Amino acid sequence: MRLSAVDNLKVVLVAWVIGGHALLGYAAIGGWPYDEVNEVTFHPGVETVLAAVIGPSGLFFMGTFYFMAGIFTPGSVERKGRVRFVADRVVRLGVPWVVSAVVVWPTFVWVAYNGAGRGVSWWHAFTHRDPFLDSGSLWFVGVLLVFSVIVALGPPVRQRALATRHLVGMTVVVAGTTFLTRLVFPARSGQVGDLHLWWWPQCLGMFVLGAIGGRQLAERVPDEIYRRCRDVVVGMIALLPFAAAAMGVLDLAKSAEPFLGGWRWQAFVLAAVEGALVVAGSVWLVGLAQRRLTGQGPLAGGLARSAYVAFVVQGPVLLSIATALRPVDLPAEAKAPLVGAGAIALSFAIGWYVTVRRGASARSS
Repeated sequence: MRLSAVDNLKVVLVAWVIGGHALLGYAAIGGWPYDEVNEVTFHPGVETVLAAVIGPSGLFFMGTFYFMAGIFTPGSVERKGRVRFVADRVVRLGVPWVVSAVVVWPTFVWVAYNGAGRGVSWWHAFTHRDPFLDSGSLWFVGVLLVFSVIVALGPPVRQRALATRHLVGMTVVVAGTTFLTRLVFPARSGQVGDLHLWWWPQCLGMFVLGAIGGRQLAERVPDEIYRRCRDVVVGMIALLPFAAAAMGVLDLAKSAEPFLGGWRWQAFVLAAVEGALVVAGSVWLVGLAQRRLTGQGPLAGGLARSAYVAFVVQGPVLLSIATALRPVDLPAEAKAPLVGAGAIALSFAIGWYVTVRRGASARSS
């Protein structure tokens, strides 16, 4: 059974990721490869406002993807069997990751660099990326493949009804392991294959939480848990700008270093904030979708089917649109929303075309 609320939430999150990457391409703090060659950047005041308004969501939205993936993994393993499940995930997740890392991503980075007047060869774009085998936004599917195989080959997952104490426990686990992991792999560091190891505690924790109890939460987040998670998220997002100002963090590009890892109180604070936000935020978003995003119909269904393809193609689409708009004399405050809106529309259009064509082929056969 497909749950319309979860499907609709997936569409919103994919659109958010695409739009967020478009903004990061013109931000001084970076985080998306176009920032290496961008022609304009946000005014520092505008970037600070964007960081305060949108930035906190970046601490937990990716964890929500893993939470939703974990929800449906045990049932999929049970239906398909371990061998078929792993083979299916290798095709669905592994093949796109390999193609992106080896062919697609270096090609479009090469296009962006040459569009900016930096005459580098394709081979240079492939071999000199940091990290090597950078796959762009598809690092997500590579890591998800690893988690899925581990769950499929391990002992059967015992699902249970989750209570507030379980969420609090997972918050502590995610926060603690995040801090410890970043002693070795600081946030935003690169590893071969672009594995984002510094983010694994959050991603794996939410994947496991989804596998254990997410199916029950996906059908209906209890009102009490929903309200508590909502209050945590809204309260933390409201307080974060004031806390950042009190700690002297007024320019993220210049002040981020102490928060990224090491035996620093700032790194511990960020790990604690991420742990609380990702657990409460993921559950709250699913509950919010159940209460506000329950629409069904051809459009909603088509967008839901298109979401994965849209996620896969977003990187080339974003770099292509940004490169095409380089000659247009506009400030980043206007150009970034144009790139984001265009990339969201085109990525989902490609996804729609691919899934509709595949569905038509299946019906005709």
